[in-house]
Amino acid sequence: MKAVQVRKARDLVLQEMDKPKISNSTDVLVKVKRVGICGSDMHIYHGTNPLATLPRVVGHEVAGEVEEIGQGVTGIKVGDHVVIEPIKYCGKCYACRKGRQNVCETLSVFGVHEDGGMREWCVLPEKQLHVVDPDLAWDEIVLAEPYTIGAQAVWRGDVEEGDTVLIQGAGPIGVCILKMAKLQGASVMITDLSDERLKFAEECGADITVHAGNEDVRQRVEEWTKGEGANVVIDAVCLPMTFELSFEVVSTAGSIVVLGFDERPASISQLPITKKEVSVKGSRLQTNQFPKVVKLLNEGRLRHEGLVTHTFSLDDVQEAFDFVESHPEQVRKAIIVFN
Repeated sequence: MKAVQVRKARDLVLQEMDKPKISNSTDVLVKVKRVGICGSDMHIYHGTNPLATLPRVVGHEVAGEVEEIGQGVTGIKVGDHVVIEPIKYCGKCYACRKGRQNVCETLSVFGVHEDGGMREWCVLPEKQLHVVDPDLAWDEIVLAEPYTIGAQAVWRGDVEEGDTVLIQGAGPIGVCILKMAKLQGASVMITDLSDERLKFAEECGADITVHAGNEDVRQRVEEWTKGEGANVVIDAVCLPMTFELSFEVVSTAGSIVVLGFDERPASISQLPITKKEVSVKGSRLQTNQFPKVVKLLNEGRLRHEGLVTHTFSLDDVQEAFDFVESHPEQVRKAIIVFN
């Protein structure tokens, strides 16, 4: 079978590998149909993802069709359309016992720590697969995993109906967070440096959009919330300056959620955290968000609505990575199509 492997930084190859086989009773063989290119895939390609090991078959945003099942599989049948939950965990460590498997001590992420889904077939345990309505387009369901990232950030921020939510960054993940926050009934302001991204965010339901390069975000938040501050600030830009800004614009008793891996220090004093009793939370991957997202997809309440902007065939995967790298302002989400 064909598989996309990053051998070392900027060395991406489409190579032949053995087709995987079922080896355990709970295994499922999936014929891959679509794989999204994520920012973390690009970081692996660039050699800048601190968590990935090389060589690596990339791809964790995966949708496919079940081709074969093990004898112990009970909830999935041949022909089902599925999306992949890309995490393996021990179930025993403190994080797992607390229901936070996404930060398991021995966490293994499909396409990062182990070979991922950018290949013609893959085998995974039944528990990592979720069945989706077969009438839905592949280009819709392949976004399930990014939506779970948005759902996780909204969950970590305890977003409720009527809350004011500031999302910093209107890229693909920012838009996924936006969609999930709106489904919770929140009022959402989103910031970015791109007019095109802000226009799309408005089309996706943002109540207010702010160009952070041309406008004072602090002043806009103060006006929008009548001086209260945003109840939840979600930082999807993840720079020291946006992290610092979060503490200035969050409301009393509010929450700050950060998704970044930037190792540069930010300058944050203790006073605003204590005075306003702010909750500061990280948000990584997802935990137990797939059932919710699949339900929303099946009900038609989640649609990409233009989030997918480019598709490439498997044979053109190098062109796809080059295009995403060279034209980030044009690409919301690029998808690799498998025949």
